[in-house]
Amino acid sequence: MAFWATVGSFAWVEDPDVAWIDGEVLEVKGEELKVLCTSGKTVLVKASNVYAKDTEAPPCGVDDMTKLAYLHEPGVLQNLRSRYDMNEIYTYTGNILIAVNPFTKLPHLYDSHMMAQYKGAAF
Repeated sequence: MAFWATVGSFAWVEDPDVAWIDGEVLEVKGEELKVLCTSGKTVLVKASNVYAKDTEAPPCGVDDMTKLAYLHEPGVLQNLRSRYDMNEIYTYTGNILIAVNPFTKLPHLYDSHMMAQYKGAAF
């Protein structure tokens, strides 16, 4: 059960169209939560299928996901999506680098200035 969930908590719930959608907990009834999603729809879901939303995470995402309060599937996917939308395709989780294919050229990542920054850098 999602013991963290109380009325007014912000949460992620599964959505068949977009994988996860955020919303606010309206009601807690035992093992079920009533959540008002940002899409406007209200859903009744099992507490075990709901994850806490990090309301302090910056809307532009973080460059290292170990900075996230919650490192769960919806939090990770939201962070990657936020960064992808800004053409920031590289994101760390500790010393692991995650790259999301942009399917287009991103000149700002491979210009002379960027190459000079990494020339001779220890990895």
